[in-house]
Amino acid sequence: MSDANPLERGDNLAVWLLAVGQTLTYAALYYSFAALLPDLEAATGWSKAQLAAGPTLGFLVTAGLTPFTGRLVDRGWGGEMLIGMPVLGAAALVGLGLVGSVTGWLALWAVVGVAQSGALYETCFAFLTRRLGFGARAAITRVTLVAGFAGTLAFPLGHELGAALGGQGALVAFAGLLVAGAVPVNLIGVVRLRRRQAAGGQRPGPEPGALATAMRKRAFWGIAAIFGLNYLSHSVLVTYALTLFADRGAGVGMAVLAASSIGPAQVAGRVVLLINERRVSTPGAVLWSLGSMVTAAALLWAAGLVPGLIFGFALLQGAGIGLSSILRPVLLAEVLGRRGFGAISGAAAVAPILGTAAGPLVGAWLLGSGTGAVYAACLAMALAALAIGMGLVRR
Repeated sequence: MSDANPLERGDNLAVWLLAVGQTLTYAALYYSFAALLPDLEAATGWSKAQLAAGPTLGFLVTAGLTPFTGRLVDRGWGGEMLIGMPVLGAAALVGLGLVGSVTGWLALWAVVGVAQSGALYETCFAFLTRRLGFGARAAITRVTLVAGFAGTLAFPLGHELGAALGGQGALVAFAGLLVAGAVPVNLIGVVRLRRRQAAGGQRPGPEPGALATAMRKRAFWGIAAIFGLNYLSHSVLVTYALTLFADRGAGVGMAVLAASSIGPAQVAGRVVLLINERRVSTPGAVLWSLGSMVTAAALLWAAGLVPGLIFGFALLQGAGIGLSSILRPVLLAEVLGRRGFGAISGAAAVAPILGTAAGPLVGAWLLGSGTGAVYAACLAMALAALAIGMGLVRR
């Protein structure tokens, strides 16, 4: 694995192509459900809990498979997954657009979970880390800068497609976004990054013991806990963003605009970190990210008095979670090393993926007790993550 810091010109283009691929993949597989939730309720007649059980199951499958797909990256199969898994995800979305039973809905979301395990950030970042060594930090930052617009793309697009095609028809349209967009750019990006590999070179062998060594360290579990809590609260808030914003007094247009602002806020947070990279330490960036999400949760609760505060929530929530996307793989690589990185990254990803998986169902359960329960729970999770982060920094 190369230790070179600068990216070659061909690498630069490949990284930007993978960034576009991640943007389209996240828009279709991750954000489409939240963007289409009201339309899906109207189209199917199913409850929020029944609908939310689908993506919850999907992310549970993703969590179970991610350590395995991480090992596949270590064995040299990361590029194949970035190309093939979006195709599988597109097929599942088409099925979701046609299914007429809750059982079929759940089964197809399980297939989406398989696709997510090899198509999203974990595989992409592990692939880049294996291919570029220390240069992967710059590459990961660039990918997240672009992919932060996935929500900005998904929410307005979902609003328009849902109105024109209905909730399920819009899912089929999102499948087309994967096949016509994500797959081609991923293919070109992977091929370009692999050009430096010697002709006839063999795939790397396994790296036994790396994961076991990492899991014996407190830092591994601290990182997993922090980001698990972060992604659980973020999943709840993003899945039910339109519902929560309406509860705070926002109209439909205002709610869609605020939800669409979360993506640009992610990018803004990453740009600020990039500009101040030499002046802000990694621990400082972690604490800023966690504190940002605490403030965001408080602002959302206070928006009941001033609905415009939902934009403050979107800015800080987006910035906080946006930094998390960069900091987690960077922390893992810097603290635990790059040997067996795919397996280590996959194992550490289980907690945030489970948090994402539980978000829709936990949110539906909390909403059963009123929106106040959602605001209180998300604030408590953000505070807990901050407390763990402060303890980790002190150690």
